[in-house]
Amino acid sequence: MGFIKKSTAIVTDDDAQKQASDLAGLIALLADDDPQNRRWAARDLLAHPQATAALVARLMREDDLSVRDVILTSLTRLGGEVAVAGLVDCLRSEDAQMRNEAIEAMKALPDDVAPLMGGLLADADPDVRIMGVNILESLRHPKVEDWLIYVIDHDPVINVCATAVDLLGEVGSPAARDALLRLKQRFPEETYIQFASDLALKRIVKA
Repeated sequence: MGFIKKSTAIVTDDDAQKQASDLAGLIALLADDDPQNRRWAARDLLAHPQATAALVARLMREDDLSVRDVILTSLTRLGGEVAVAGLVDCLRSEDAQMRNEAIEAMKALPDDVAPLMGGLLADADPDVRIMGVNILESLRHPKVEDWLIYVIDHDPVINVCATAVDLLGEVGSPAARDALLRLKQRFPEETYIQFASDLALKRIVKA
C-alpha cells in the first residue's frame, strides 16, 4: 500500500501580512461609531488571541450592552492571564452590571482564575473579596472549600465571612467543621454568623 502524502499549509509573507492587516482592521473597528461594527469586530477577533488586550481595553469603556456581551464571550473563549486580569479590573468598576458580568465570565474560567483567587480573597477592598466568594459559587475547582475556610478564618469583615459561610454550607465537608466553630467564637454577638454557621454545621453532618 502506498503512502499518502499529507498536505502541509505554507504560510507565505503575503498571508502573514494579510493576517496582520485583518487584525489591525478589526482592532480599529472596535472603536467604530456603529455598535453593529463593534460587535462584528469583537466576534471576529476571537480568531486572534493576540487581540485579547484590545478586547479588554474596549470592554472597560464600552457602553453598548450587546457589544459588551460579545466582547465578554470572546474573552471567556480566549481565556488566559490578560483576559482574567482585565475581568478583575472590571470588579472595581462603578457599573454594577459590569461587575456582575465580570463575575459570570470569571466563573467560566476556573483554571485561569484559580491562580488569582488568593489575591482576590485578600484584596484590600471588602467588596472585591465578597465578589471573589461569589465567583467561587460556580467555580469548579478542588480548592473551593480551602479558600472558603481561609476566608472565615482570616477575614475581619462580617459581611465577607457571612457570604463565605453561606456558600460553605452548600459545598462544605467535615473538613470545614473546626473553622466554622472558630468563626462562631470570633463573632459571638453576631446573630447571623451564629445562625449561618450552625446551619452549615448541620448540613455538613447530614452530608
